[in-house]
Amino acid sequence: MARKHLAVSAASALGLLLLGACAGGPEGGGAPQQPTAVPDVARVQQATGASGLTAAQVDGVGEVVTDQAGFTLYRFDKDTAKPPKSNCNGDCATQWPPVLSEGSMELKGIENTAVGKVKRDDGSEQVTIGGWPVYRFAKDAKPGEAKGQSVGGTWYAVTAKGGKAGQAAAAPAPAAPAAGAKLVAGQAEGVGPILTDQNGMSLYLFAKDSKKPSKATCDGDCAKQWPPMMSEGDVQLEGVDPKLVGKVKRDDGGEQVTVGGWPVYRFAKDTKPGEAKGHGVGGTWFAIEPNGCKSQAAPQQQPANPAPSSAPNSAPSTAPSSSTGSGGGGY
Repeated sequence: MARKHLAVSAASALGLLLLGACAGGPEGGGAPQQPTAVPDVARVQQATGASGLTAAQVDGVGEVVTDQAGFTLYRFDKDTAKPPKSNCNGDCATQWPPVLSEGSMELKGIENTAVGKVKRDDGSEQVTIGGWPVYRFAKDAKPGEAKGQSVGGTWYAVTAKGGKAGQAAAAPAPAAPAAGAKLVAGQAEGVGPILTDQNGMSLYLFAKDSKKPSKATCDGDCAKQWPPMMSEGDVQLEGVDPKLVGKVKRDDGGEQVTVGGWPVYRFAKDTKPGEAKGHGVGGTWFAIEPNGCKSQAAPQQQPANPAPSSAPNSAPSTAPSSSTGSGGGGY
C-alpha cells in the first residue's frame, strides 16, 4: 500500500440543480463559458479522515479508480495531461466535482508515481492520475455506480494509470500504453471490410466533415450519438497503412484520429463487435474502410439521421472522389 502526501475531497452534489444536456453544457462535457472559482465545491467538500484512492472493479466498466468512499472517479477529454490542466470549472464543476488534494492519502492498487496534483483556476489543487485531473460525478448516488461513463463522449471512468476505463477490454493485456487509440482492419456483417477500434466496434466517417483539409463538424449532441475517436499518443495499427493515419484538432481542443483525412467516429447504437448500424444513416454517415474510403456496401436500412443539428449546416460536404492515394482515401 503506497502513501502519498495528497488527500481527496470530492464534492457530492446533493441538492444541486442539474442543468439540461446541451452542447457546451456540463453533462455534455462542455467547459462553461466563464472559468470562475468554484465556491459550491468548496462548500460541500467531504469532511473525511484518512482519504485514499483504490483500484476497483465496476460492473459493465471494468477496473476503475474509486475514492475512499467507493465512488467512481473520472477524467475529462477536454482537460490535458501533458501538461496537466483542468478545464472543468463553474457549473461544470457542480456536475463533476473535482477531487481536491489536501494532505496525506492511501493508495491501493495504484502506483504513487502515477498520482500527482495540478493547480485549478480557483487556486485549489486537484488530484491527477497519469497527469489527468480526476473528478466525481454528481449523478452517481452510491458506491459502484458509473453513470458518468461516456457522457458526452468526453467523460470516462479513470484507470490506475490514467487511461479510460472500458476502452481496452477486448485488447490484449501486455504492457502497453494505458491510453491510446487502435485501428484494426476488420469486418462488419452485411458491410464487409471496415475499420474497427481495438474492441471490434465499427468506425465511421461523416460526409459533412471534410478531409482536405481535415475538419470535424460533429460536436455537442451530435458527438453523443457519434463519439469521436480521440488520439492520445501513438495510434496503434493492425492491417492499416500508417501513411493514411493522422489527427485533427476539434473545436473543443481535443485531437481526433483521421484516416485518409476523414475524422473517425463510433456509433452509440452499435452495441457489440461486428455491428454497423450507423452505415448509411441519414445518407451522411458511412462505415470507413481500411483504405480511408467510405464503404460502398448498400445500407441495410436508411433510418432518419439521429445526429442533431449541432453539426453546422454550413459544414463542407465533400464530393465523392476515386482517389485512394496515401495522402487520404477517396470518399
